[in-house]
Amino acid sequence: MFPIRDDNPQVFTPLVTYGLICINVIVWVVVQGIGADSSLAASICTLGLIPGELLQTLPAGTRFQVGPGALCLLGDAAAWHTTVTSMFLHGGWLHLIGNMWFLWIFGGNVEDSMGPGRFVIFYLLCGLAAAFAQVVSNPTSAIPMVGASGAIGGVMGAYILLYPRVRVHMLVFFGFFVTTFAVPAVFVLGYWLLIQVFSGVGSLGAQGGGVAFWAHVGGFMAGAVLILFFRDKALLALHPYHGWQKQHGPTKNWHRVRRR
Repeated sequence: MFPIRDDNPQVFTPLVTYGLICINVIVWVVVQGIGADSSLAASICTLGLIPGELLQTLPAGTRFQVGPGALCLLGDAAAWHTTVTSMFLHGGWLHLIGNMWFLWIFGGNVEDSMGPGRFVIFYLLCGLAAAFAQVVSNPTSAIPMVGASGAIGGVMGAYILLYPRVRVHMLVFFGFFVTTFAVPAVFVLGYWLLIQVFSGVGSLGAQGGGVAFWAHVGGFMAGAVLILFFRDKALLALHPYHGWQKQHGPTKNWHRVRRR
């Protein structure tokens, strides 16, 4: 299942959401060389979050492989800047497109609820919480963590509390048969969270690379908590479908919501 859109009207122009998408794409092109082996490996080594390097639980000079013929060398100082830089890096085209698609669908309405300035801080805090969760889950790991999915998990955690009954349209593949159906956000995002938790439990103690499931969980939980402090009730009151008040699906007039 893959979300393709929601029935949630946009009240304001989501400038920060657009900006974050642009920044991630620019970093992918300029810093990571559109996935070229040398540029990708160099960016992951120097700007990716490595728990063992951050906490200094691994000796300086530890080498590990990040790609075909590409080795990283751990430094002798904690690279705290990587807690931020890592959330703007990606490991491949599908990684980037998938993350940006989720941010596109869910980010704008969360930005609606707090305004652009607060949303920037909210997004970064969720990304930091995601990084913390992943580091705690494996503090001696030499595997770099990259991706915006932890911060976007925070956006999804906020969305499930703000707009639980808004319908999300899902694309579903049954072999060669493809169809769509719509379900409330609380089921879609709740199901996503359960997958991350169960997958994270299954990954405990595993060696090698993979998906940073605990970063997803940490970001999601941080977003669900932080939204209680970051939401602006005056802005949220302008939104027609916040909370549990949405009783029916959107009508043909949903797009007439006043835009400011």
